[in-house]
Amino acid sequence: MPQLIRKGIRIDESFAEAFPMTGSGVVVTAPTRKWAMQAATTMTGYATSVIGCDCEAGIDCELSTRETPDGRPGVRVLLFGFSPKSVEKALVNRIGQCVLTCPGSAVFSAFDGEAKIKVGDSMRQFGDKWQISKAIDGRRYWRVPVMDGEFLVESSVGLTKKSVGGGNLLIMGEDWAKTMRATEAAVEAVHATPDAIAPFPGGVVRSGSKVGSKYKGMGASTNDAYCPTLRGATNSALDADIGCVLEIVIDGLTSEAVAAGMRAGLKAIIALGPKQGAKRVGAGNYGGKLGPFHYHLKDLV
Repeated sequence: MPQLIRKGIRIDESFAEAFPMTGSGVVVTAPTRKWAMQAATTMTGYATSVIGCDCEAGIDCELSTRETPDGRPGVRVLLFGFSPKSVEKALVNRIGQCVLTCPGSAVFSAFDGEAKIKVGDSMRQFGDKWQISKAIDGRRYWRVPVMDGEFLVESSVGLTKKSVGGGNLLIMGEDWAKTMRATEAAVEAVHATPDAIAPFPGGVVRSGSKVGSKYKGMGASTNDAYCPTLRGATNSALDADIGCVLEIVIDGLTSEAVAAGMRAGLKAIIALGPKQGAKRVGAGNYGGKLGPFHYHLKDLV
């Protein structure tokens, strides 16, 4: 495969292939940073891939008391799915089970979007007719009585059909420690990118997949071309000096956000250099057949 060389790191002349998704987001607040983060962390659990989860979700950023609607510490959470209906179901379920239950929490829409999801309107019935509707600055909220006071939730949350899922970077290094060092630097850069998340554990995927399987009923299976232990047994894509491969998958509210996340990750990997981090960076695609969004690494370097 043709490659570019940047500060000693080989950059494949390949592209990441991504696909359209529906995106939404909420701002979760609480009396303290600890409990705002706890609610957001719990809400985004088991939300790595729509292959096996109801959505893909992650923490976009923390918000200061000056940046939240109620002047309390907050966390911005983004959530992605294949349809507005699936996003609405996942968001309502996750807020109901993970945020409503969290001490001191409140929920606000993260953005207006071109459509709305009825979040508070769906959850108000938990108040058993003790709930109260309130309008503030043209926005409607529900105040639901709970045992530590009340749960404030915005009646509707913004949704956008312009989101993109599946941007990715394949980080290849000599061993696990160096590859992880480069990957963690890239994840940190992605997390600093607005409107983009890396939904897998800690932002990292070790079990990259390909479409299809030798087993009936399996829609995806291990990406054997990038498994170092299979180098001599399969059509390997790895060089002799590569002993570990890790992947970062990036979802964004817009295509520009995904591109910015990939660009930031690449920059961080290159800055670290091959002695301390990765030796090579690639991207996963399916020949352009999976999705219409193609992010060429040579254009992002």
